[in-house]
Amino acid sequence: MKEFKSPMLSALLAISFFPASFAQDQEFTGLKAEAVTAVDSMTKTSQEIVDSLFSFSELGFQEFETQRYLAEILVGNGFEVELGIAGIPSSWWATWGSGEPVIALGSDVDGIPRASQMPGVAYRQPMIEGAPGHGEGHNSGQAVNIVAALAVKEIMEREGLPGTIVLWPGIAEELLGTKAWYARDGLFKEVDAVLFTHVSNNLSVSWGNARGTGLVSVEYMFDGVAAHGAGDPWQGRSALDAVELMNVAWNFRREHLRPLQRSHYVISSGGDQPNVVPSYASVWYFIREITAENIRENFNTLDQIAQGAALMTDTDMSRRIVGAAYPRHFNKPIALAMDENIKKIGLPTWSEDDQRFAKALQTLMGAEEPQGLATDLAGVSEPLENPVSGGSDDIGDVSWNVPTVTLRYPSNVRGLQGHHWSSAMAMATPIAHKGAVAGAKVIATTMLDLFQNETLVNEAQMYFDEVQTAEEQYEAFIGSDDPPAIEKNRDTMAQYRPLLEELYYDPTRFNTYLEQLGIEYPQLETDVIQRDN
Repeated sequence: MKEFKSPMLSALLAISFFPASFAQDQEFTGLKAEAVTAVDSMTKTSQEIVDSLFSFSELGFQEFETQRYLAEILVGNGFEVELGIAGIPSSWWATWGSGEPVIALGSDVDGIPRASQMPGVAYRQPMIEGAPGHGEGHNSGQAVNIVAALAVKEIMEREGLPGTIVLWPGIAEELLGTKAWYARDGLFKEVDAVLFTHVSNNLSVSWGNARGTGLVSVEYMFDGVAAHGAGDPWQGRSALDAVELMNVAWNFRREHLRPLQRSHYVISSGGDQPNVVPSYASVWYFIREITAENIRENFNTLDQIAQGAALMTDTDMSRRIVGAAYPRHFNKPIALAMDENIKKIGLPTWSEDDQRFAKALQTLMGAEEPQGLATDLAGVSEPLENPVSGGSDDIGDVSWNVPTVTLRYPSNVRGLQGHHWSSAMAMATPIAHKGAVAGAKVIATTMLDLFQNETLVNEAQMYFDEVQTAEEQYEAFIGSDDPPAIEKNRDTMAQYRPLLEELYYDPTRFNTYLEQLGIEYPQLETDVIQRDN
């Protein structure tokens, strides 16, 4: 067990300077009311975590500053922290307490390539041109979980409640790169329930088969023979030809795939220079479908196409799994219990500035009638009668190993573009801060449901055993010897980290990151931003 040695970070537990109002909190009584009050007392903690991770802007597998910062907070508050779990150097596994139930809180932490964006302004302004940024809002979820865990830990210590709290990160979620490996290595074998959190624009939970897809992320590598492109090209065997032929064949095959499939690729290596026949080339695919069976079928078809491309070009082909995401299935008893807490907590009370800013962002992205921030709860989502295609999340692999739900909390603005700089614009503003506090209250109260109510834990396991896995058994898309792709994004972060370090948030000098950047929120028109160096 490797631990950071650091003093208690008393400043992190300070009473907030940024109160968020929740009209329905008073409906809680007993320990839940205490947990909600404790979360409110740590609003400053939450804001600092949200803003700090935003400023780090780290890509998948390279979240080392995020790891250092959060591990220090957790160790300073009595957690044991193991670094580098499942062979993934930027990961960690933090535990506190003893006995059962074991409740694990997870959330993603990685950013998006080329999504650097100044927060709190309603126009395009990269902080660093070409750099990564939090264009999905993964900078906010660990604040939700850590604040909730600290609030519940204090209650458990005082009341002598048995149980274990675990906190862990979704490393490289944008690559679907780790959760299947966590599951394969048995990290969840002793866990009774997983409460996962993901940024959204409302406060909601779902149960059953989730909308969206599962996937296999796979890279195909072709090895040929180099030759002079003009002198004697007949001596060469072009690996790039193999990549191009493979892509052409897959694009023709799309017509004969099911309508709900999604597949996309990038050429990850296309040769060195035009006058040299490429002796090496590679292409990276995401293969998505609704069911595990259909994912495997399409993956097998892609394998055959890759083999055909190698035969046509007289090159050698190999492949490796880069990421995987099993279709998600969420636990009904936990989701319904969580939804009761959501109803009592309600959405944050947004300020006039929050709504003005949200509407300005929606207008920027083309909305003719901007709706602003949500003021009505979305309600619990039940299984869809007809599947809906869309994105994937490797929390699916966790959900087939332990009863799991995902809380979506309102730290971002609806109507923005996913995986895009626009989705970073609100992620270090009062909108993100208030949404994280709302999420922390839901997680804290649901943790207390599980720690205090053995029946709920048993019902969750019964649903998992007798409903979810009664007819479908989990079979991972990765093999026992597939390593995580930990080298991904290494070069990009080596390029941009020195520049990003100059912009890291310093909470000892500035109340918020917006203050550090010299932004008067909401800044709706282009202006020269004054930075205090």
